[in-house]
This record gives sequence, structure tokens and C-alpha cells, in this order.
Amino acid sequence: MAKEKDLLNTDKWIDNYADYMYNYAIVRVNDSDLAKDLVQDTFFAGLKSAKNFQGKSTERTWLISILKRKIIDYYRKINSKKGQAEVRMNFYDDGENEGNWLEERVPQSWENQSEKSVENDELKKQLSSCIDALPEKYAMVFRMKTIQEFETEEICKELDITSSNLWVIIHRARTQLRKCMEDNWFNN
Repeated sequence: MAKEKDLLNTDKWIDNYADYMYNYAIVRVNDSDLAKDLVQDTFFAGLKSAKNFQGKSTERTWLISILKRKIIDYYRKINSKKGQAEVRMNFYDDGENEGNWLEERVPQSWENQSEKSVENDELKKQLSSCIDALPEKYAMVFRMKTIQEFETEEICKELDITSSNLWVIIHRARTQLRKCMEDNWFNN
């Protein structure tokens, strides 16, 4: 038992890691209160499982791995409440291309054009607003894949969806984001 106490400095967790963990969580859940709750749950889980800490990683890395699981559990819980039904939408005004998810129709990345502009707070705010306007499942999958950089297999397993379903959702989310950004940012 003395070994765990030597490895973990639980009295300093809040001072040393709370801000970092909050910033980690807020980017992934986009809800301040929820991020705070997840950090608190992480600290509690860390205290409960302190005996399992073997010192093979830093305290922060270990706590972040717990926080990551808490975030995944949160999304899994939301997904199970919403059910597995996928929202069907026509993303084209003319209906001509409905259901055609061809590679050449995938929205192109804005990364090269706007890499410098992303540092602009207004652009970040608009992009965040557009992500928030997505259907909840689309926003969740988009954040997990694009922002949080979860692996495809991990997202599919956690949300109980196929990889092709994931890529359709990602495509639809990007299409909607592109339209939202064009309407609200680039054409203003």
C-alpha cells in the first residue's frame, strides 16, 4: 500500500491537473458543466482505483486515460438513449444526387486555405456554432473522429455502428458544415 502512495500524489491532483483535464474535456464535449463533471468523476475514479496505478506512466497520463474512458462512456450513454436509427436527409436541393456518396463529391478540406484564419476567434466561434447546429449524432461522430482523433474502429465499437455508416455520417456532417460556413462566414 505504501508503494501506491509513493507513486501518486493525490493531494496535488486538483492543483496540478484540473485545468489541463478541463481543457481536454471541454474540447471533446463542448459543455462547460459536463466537462467539470467528467473531471470530477475522473478524480473520484482515480482515487478509487489508485491501487491499480503501477507507475508505468505519469499521473497526468493515467488520469487522462481515465477521463478519456469517461468521455467515451458519456457518448455511449447518449447514443444508447437516442437509439440506433439514422436520420435520413437529402443534402442536395435538386435531389438528383441523393444517395450518391461518390468520392469526387466529398467536400474538400479547408485546411490549406484557412489554416491561418483558424486562429481568428470569430472563425472559431462560427465553426463551433456550425458544429453545434449539426444533428446530435453527426456532431458527436464528427467531434470524435476529427477533433478528438479517435480511431475509426474505436468509434464504431463505442457507438455500435459500421465503418461505412461512420463515413456516411462524417461525409454528411462535413457537407453540412461546409454549407453552414459558406452561408455564415465565407459569403458574408
